[in-house]
Order: sequence, then structure tokens, then C-alpha cells
Amino acid sequence: MMKSDDRFAPRPLARWYWVGAIAVLLFMLMGCAGYLVSVFTPLDQLPADQRALMEARPVWMIAAYAIAVWVGLLGAIALLARRKVAVPLLLVSLVGAIFTFLPYAVVPRVRELATENDGAVGIVVTALVWTSFWFARHSQQRGWLR
Repeated sequence: MMKSDDRFAPRPLARWYWVGAIAVLLFMLMGCAGYLVSVFTPLDQLPADQRALMEARPVWMIAAYAIAVWVGLLGAIALLARRKVAVPLLLVSLVGAIFTFLPYAVVPRVRELATENDGAVGIVVTALVWTSFWFARHSQQRGWLR
């Protein structure tokens, strides 16, 4: 018979936890690299259509991108360290990702310059950030984070 406190006892760490945590780290590192490329590439080196899109981005979109990737990287590191702070950090990263891609739908100039591919990338990236947040929450619920 199970005691009522047993359902809250931490479960043994699953072997796949480390695969998931490393995958989140690699994904966030790719996001950081993409951010650095987007802010440090001289606009005159871009094709005209990409340059126009980059110039149309509102400042808050760029700020949300920075928050999404850098806070997400901290969340991934926290996952590797098995710290509970990964959950709120990855939630902030998710909100940042949503605001990063929101202009594709709500800012008229960005919307007219964006391609279908840009929208698809936004959906996929946001889904992956949500999955990272879900993984952290799941890990916390299992008692794998301290």
C-alpha cells in the first residue's frame, strides 16, 4: 500500500533526461548564434529583400529576440545543473520567442516583407521553445530538479 506522501517523492532520474537537456542547450546555442548574426551582419551585405525586412523590425522585436535566446541559454544551463530555476527561465524564453515572431502577424510592414518561410520558422521555433519549457516543467514535476 502506498503512503500519501509517496506520490510526491522524487522519481529516479530517467536516462533520457540528459539527452533532452543537451538538446535544449544545443537549440538555445543555435538561437544565440542566430541572434548574433542578425545584429552584427552589416545590412549592406544582405540581399535587398532581407535588408528591407531587417530594417522594418521594431526595436521591441529585437529586444524580445535577445531575451528569448539569452534567457533560454541560462535556462538550458540550469537544466544541465538540474536546477528548478530552469522552469521560469524557459517560460521567459517562451514569451520572448512569441514576441519575437509576433511582428510577422501584427506589424504591417514586417508582415508584407516576410515570406511564408519566415512564418513557418517562427512557428517551428516557438514550438521548440515551448517543448523546452514543457521538458523543464515535466522534470520539475518528477522531482529531477533541485
